[in-house]
Amino acid sequence: MKTMKLWMLAAILFCGVACTTTGNDSANAEKAAQEAPGIDEGEPLLSVIDNYLVDSIGSRYAPGEICIPAVVYRTDVVKNDSLFMLGDYWVFNYNVAGDTLKCVSGGNNPGKMLVLKNEKGEYQVVSFEQVEDGHGNLESAKRIFGEYFDAFHAANSDETYREEVRAAAIADYVKAHKLAVKYYQDYGWPAKEIPAL
Repeated sequence: MKTMKLWMLAAILFCGVACTTTGNDSANAEKAAQEAPGIDEGEPLLSVIDNYLVDSIGSRYAPGEICIPAVVYRTDVVKNDSLFMLGDYWVFNYNVAGDTLKCVSGGNNPGKMLVLKNEKGEYQVVSFEQVEDGHGNLESAKRIFGEYFDAFHAANSDETYREEVRAAAIADYVKAHKLAVKYYQDYGWPAKEIPAL
């Protein structure tokens, strides 16, 4: 249920890291979130997305004891009975060190997921088209996000909000798995307290 709250929070305001910051990004991101279409298929769909991020994306990074996804931008588009989920999907791998989750790897993975129901009526991610790194980043982001690029761009610069979404995802995971940790920490940075949900 907390995952649902996290996704609802993400639907209110989007963020990411690839674009530059301007003074009105938070206001633009909130406006974009209010204008962006979306659907809510509930917990089963959200679990499928989380599982895909952990299994298919998190496994590409240096391994940790646990992997926690955080969706900080998401716009759903339905075309011809197909659900396309455009978003900036993050994964973080952690090791548990006493009362602290120490981040060992992770990053953002913006792109478009195609989600369909299989013959059993269960959702599954059929494909994931990711925004390119480096030189092709901007061009591929414009192509993938299409008419939603401006919303993605506006949302992709609010570092404060991104960290709030990440912290909420960590808190949700910690509570769901009854972990005895109070902090999370990125390499070279001070530990941060995990918020209570």
